[in-house]
Amino acid sequence: MSAPITGFVSLLALVAAVPALAEPHFNRIATLPVTATMADGADVARESSAEIISASEDGMTLVYTDSPLGVIGLIDITDPQAPRALGQVDMGGEPTTAVFVGDMVFAGVNTSDSYTAPSGRLATVDPATMAVVAECDLGGQPDAVAKAPDGSFLAVAIENERDEDLGDGGLPQMPAGFVVKLPVADGAADCAALQVIEMTGLADIHPEDPEPEFVDVNDAGEIVVTLQENNHIVIIGADGTVASHFPAGEVALEGIDTARDGALDFTGSKPAAPREPDAVKWIDADHVAFANEGDWKGGTRGWSVFHRDGTMVWDAGNSLEQAIAAIGHYPEHRSHTKGAEPEGMETGTFGGIPMVFVAAERASVIGVYDVSDVTAPRLHQLLPSGISPEGIVAIPARNLIASANEFDGRADGAAGSHVMIYEWQDAPAAYPMITADEGIGWGALSGLVADADRPGILYAVTDSVYAMAPAILTIDATQTPARITERRVVTRMGQPAQKLDLEGIALGPDGGFWLASEGRADRLVPHAVYRVDAKGEIREEIALPAELLAHETRFGIEGITVQGDVLWMAVQREWGDDPAGMVKLLAYDTATQGWGAVHYPLETPADGAWMGLSEITLDGDWAYVLERDNQIGDAAATKALYRVALSDLTPAPLDGPLPVVTKALVRDLIPDLGALNGYVQDKVEGFAIDADGTGWVVTDNDGVQDASGETLFWSVGAMR
Repeated sequence: MSAPITGFVSLLALVAAVPALAEPHFNRIATLPVTATMADGADVARESSAEIISASEDGMTLVYTDSPLGVIGLIDITDPQAPRALGQVDMGGEPTTAVFVGDMVFAGVNTSDSYTAPSGRLATVDPATMAVVAECDLGGQPDAVAKAPDGSFLAVAIENERDEDLGDGGLPQMPAGFVVKLPVADGAADCAALQVIEMTGLADIHPEDPEPEFVDVNDAGEIVVTLQENNHIVIIGADGTVASHFPAGEVALEGIDTARDGALDFTGSKPAAPREPDAVKWIDADHVAFANEGDWKGGTRGWSVFHRDGTMVWDAGNSLEQAIAAIGHYPEHRSHTKGAEPEGMETGTFGGIPMVFVAAERASVIGVYDVSDVTAPRLHQLLPSGISPEGIVAIPARNLIASANEFDGRADGAAGSHVMIYEWQDAPAAYPMITADEGIGWGALSGLVADADRPGILYAVTDSVYAMAPAILTIDATQTPARITERRVVTRMGQPAQKLDLEGIALGPDGGFWLASEGRADRLVPHAVYRVDAKGEIREEIALPAELLAHETRFGIEGITVQGDVLWMAVQREWGDDPAGMVKLLAYDTATQGWGAVHYPLETPADGAWMGLSEITLDGDWAYVLERDNQIGDAAATKALYRVALSDLTPAPLDGPLPVVTKALVRDLIPDLGALNGYVQDKVEGFAIDADGTGWVVTDNDGVQDASGETLFWSVGAMR
């Protein structure tokens, strides 16, 4: 890249400049890809995953399980802002949970040949030698492993899970599961003293086939167990016998999105369904919290607090999903089933505040709740995570938590699995950077344009993720975080317009807008420009000319801007008639209905990558262009803002050679994209300059489809 034009404010500086709020928050301080723990020379392209995560007793080391590779990984967090990979240990099977007791790691390992012949063992790993030093046969397929707070024993949920492809995927499917209690002393598990605690005959739902899912141990040595598919909770006394048990109950929900239809519509309802809890944690001696993921017939999209006597104390209802929708993380593609899918859970006390942490797997967020009053938990904040957070560990003595994010989408160009570390700070929450008024669902922000008269007021469009209800969103960037205050669905003849992939927006006449739809011929979505009125109704449709469409690809118009009577549009990538490394800036004269173009020279992409444009914005004597590669994380090389002199924008006819414009680098955006200590997001999609001359940038979160859902929205300072 050429040297940038200097003088603009960094995102990190803006975050640091936000006035401190009255209460502390968690903020992410580090991210480590799971591949970093692989040995030198190993095939890092292999699928890998961080699933369940735990910490050493001194809080200096993390251990996570990696099911696809059959290993556990260890990470040194002596300096939590610079985690250091220690390597991996082959477990000879599928590790499910690993915990530290003293200086040793104890891991449940699934070695089952089939669902009907489950088997597993507890492996003892010495981190000093990175080797398995002892094993115990557990008599079945282990899932969760928990340790007593005093380290005197381990509790293991032997799930003996069902085959979801057998019949209707439900119960009963024998053999039944059970719980194992295993004494530990002097760094060794006492296999001979292993105690089997039966769970049969307790649940109302198929009591003959319990499937223990998750376990936790309190200070009194009591074990709480979730039987997820059986929708039941069991408490095992310190003597290893069942002390009490109760059903997890059912919940009916209102105000939720229930259809996978490309529309964010939170007016649906769901009849009473079993909670089917996954993770469970003791809050105190009398109360347990569990995440209602669902797995067979249920799932209620939230989490609950129950008294140990079986009395429901509190239930999240739809509140967690509403909060997730407000920050753009709602996974619309999961609306028909489990929604945000709360699954993982942790507890810990920070700053004297008892807290519950709830990992919403499909929304890729962690809800942080203040449970000082267990009858009225308060959502303190939502933390951005990697894709599909599965495990969380709290380290209160160091003011830290860490998450394991299991999804590895590298084979499809998405991010890999990561471990993320957060710190409890006397600071405002750095995330979200943009949120919405109640009832406004959003995500996948693409093109951006500023209001002509009101500083800090902008408009954005949503792309084809929400194809059934494309929308224009009003953003108030004078607030922190910025706030979406209005959602206008784009309509055709009064109905939500279909066959649109909106990627660009510009101000139009009479309070309306010009919208650019990228188009995709194989999905019958046309490449086109639309003029909508102030309500979002389509009033004019402009098709691309035949001489241009003869060379089309799926990567069409990504931005639109206005220069008098002329609409300028940025085409994302080369079409069939473009030289390699050249893309068109298209011009359409609304007065003459004539077309023309110039060529814009792209940066050279790395091997296996491509380069393209995401946005075009005219301001003063310049046209500003967002240019990016399609890479994510450490592979990202180009996410940048360039500018072209308006005097260079002299369009030539489409049927001849096109003039090539000269560009100048304004700002490398990769440092901005790393300011929240996550991995670099791929899609920098929107840029606008507001009425006061302030530049604003937004990323597209892909509607949380194989993506973390993070939307970064920030100012790059004065542009004039």
